[in-house]
Parts: sequence; C-alpha cells; structure tokens
Amino acid sequence: METTLQSASKTVVIGPERPFCIIGERINPTGRKAFQAQLQKGDISQLEIDIAEQVAGGAHVLDINVGDPLADEVGLMRRAVVRAQELTDLPLCIDSSIIEALEAGLEVYQGKALVNSVTGEDERLEAILPIVARHGAAVIALANDDEIPMEPQRRYEIARKIVSAAGDHGIPPEDIVIDALAMPIGAEPRAAVLFFETLRLIREGLGVNTTCGASNTSFGLPGRHGLNAHFIATASTHGLTSAIMDARSPACVDGAHAADVLHARDEYGMGWIRTFRARQAAAAAAAG
Repeated sequence: METTLQSASKTVVIGPERPFCIIGERINPTGRKAFQAQLQKGDISQLEIDIAEQVAGGAHVLDINVGDPLADEVGLMRRAVVRAQELTDLPLCIDSSIIEALEAGLEVYQGKALVNSVTGEDERLEAILPIVARHGAAVIALANDDEIPMEPQRRYEIARKIVSAAGDHGIPPEDIVIDALAMPIGAEPRAAVLFFETLRLIREGLGVNTTCGASNTSFGLPGRHGLNAHFIATASTHGLTSAIMDARSPACVDGAHAADVLHARDEYGMGWIRTFRARQAAAAAAAG
C-alpha cells in the first residue's frame, strides 16, 4: 500500500518497498524561544533557514507547525504554507492541533498535503476527517484516544477504528499513515519493544503506512542522534515507512538510508552514494 503526497511540482510516495520517507521536523516552535518570539510578532522569516537546512540534509517532506498560544496560528499557518511552497518543491505536512489552522493551511496548499494529525476520539474524527476528505489530503493518525496506551494491541485497535472511520468519510486506507507512538525509553525501558510490536500488528492487520516522532524515543538521554539513528534503522525492519525526524542530523539520515540499502530499497546503494558525494561537495565548498 502506497501513500502519495504531492506539491505543485513534486511527488513523494511512502510505501514498504519505497525508500524510507524522512519528514523534517524542524519547523516547530516547541523548545525554541527565539522562534516563538518571532511567531508572536508575525515573523516567519525563520522558515528560510529551517527549510534550506532540512532540504540540504535530505528531507523528503517538511512538517509545518507554527503553533504558539500567543500567536495567530491560523493566519501564520496560511502564510507559512504559502511561503514554504515558494522556498521548496517538497510536499508539506500541515501540523496543528487547531482545526481552523489545519483548514487554513489546506486552503492555500498546492498539491496533496499530509495532515498531522487526528486521534481516535469520536469528536476529533468527526471534526478533522471531513476536512481531510474535502481537500483530498492524506492524514497521520495517532494510535491513541483520550489516553495513550502502552499495550500494542490497544494501539492497534485504535488504529483500526481510525482507518474504518476514515473509510466512512471516503478516505482510502492508503491515505492513512498511522503514528504507532514512539515513547521515551528513559521513562519506559520497553517503549521501543512495544513500538516494534505495534508496527507488526499494524503491518499484518491493516497494511497501512506508519510513522512516528523518532526523536521522542531518546528524550532525556545523552547521545540522542546516535540512539535515534539506530531506532530508525531498527524500526524500519519492523515496518516503519516514514518518520518525523531531524533531517539536519547526518546520523539520523544515515540510519534511514542504511536501512534502505540493507533491505534492497536503494538499488546498488545509489541513494547512499549520492548522499555521500553531496556531503563531500558541501564540505569542499565550505572549506573554500
């Protein structure tokens, strides 16, 4: 099953036989006080830096989140989506917990966007899925409802409910990407193991594509990039087909690309070689 995303001029396909899809996470004010202050002033110029760095790092899709409680998120989302599409041809993932902001981004988006996200509560499904269907978008669905379950079977049941509800709104399974909920292993040592089991259940029971916030797994621990890289590579072997991750981190990007090479999704390692050569060229240019 393949999930197709499009900008005005570029198509990205997520699927188990496709290269791992890197969704750049950087355009997000969480933990970024300077960016928060800019957004509160209506300033979205930081996008120019964030987009350039993530494109250079190897992102395939860019997540756009401009949520700040002291800012006009609806207006900012509309402007950010337009500006992002001026700066890059990569498809976008429109990310907000505010329904009006999701719709504002979708209204100005050119192509087929990915919406981040919907959860399993009935009211959220009824509020968000019609918007996704109306705009012909794909959607990330978190495998939780009003609680975040740790049990893989419970996560699977919520994912199955969302896929069924999406079908009722005319959204096909290929346009549903399930977030199987990567959790901090510093708080729960079994978190990654439970995540891998959730991926197996979703792959075997639903066959839809999957994603996660890859950086969540290393929260609170040192050496986060190395740990995230190994998590991404291992999760890929269990059926993870995309991740919202730090596309600026060579270690994390290499984890995704290495999995592609080793699982025959990158024929003759040509993508791996292109990335290596691009880094060599960038380093030579920086050295003058």
